Parts: sequence; structure tokens; C-alpha cells
Amino acid sequence: MSHLTLMLAVALQTSAMTAERHLTAAAAHLVDDRRDDRGQATTEYALVLLAAALVALLVVAWATAGGGATRINRLFNRVIDTVIDRV
Repeated sequence: MSHLTLMLAVALQTSAMTAERHLTAAAAHLVDDRRDDRGQATTEYALVLLAAALVALLVVAWATAGGGATRINRLFNRVIDTVIDRV
């Protein structure tokens, strides 16, 4: 093997190793980006708030519908009476 061929083989091997290192680092970076959970808690918090608002609207709609106040009063009295009976 001539001196030039040997130098070329070493240069190619070095380039291949450097490229492999860069590709491995790039792949690791891509994996880290897919696992990034920033904003996850904010999104979950917003969804919980929307669900709570929906439940509140349903309760208000039920309570203000015909006779809703009477139903709430009966429910409240039944709960209080049950608690007092158990104490």
C-alpha cells in the first residue's frame, strides 16, 4: 500500500468516525426533542379548567331550570339529615 493510499484510508476512517459521532449526537438530540414535555402541565391545567367550567355550567343550568332550586333544597336537606343521623 502506498503512502498516499494509507493517508487516504486514514482520512476516510477519521471522517467516517467523525460523521458517526455527529449523527449519533443529532439522533440523540431528536430523541430528546420528542420527549420534551414543556407545556404539558399547562395544557392539562387548561383542560381541567374547561372541564370544571363545563360541570359548573351544567349545575347552574340544572339549578335554574324549572324547580331546580326546590331540588337543590331537598338534596341539601337530605344530605344534612343523613349526616346528623349518623353523628
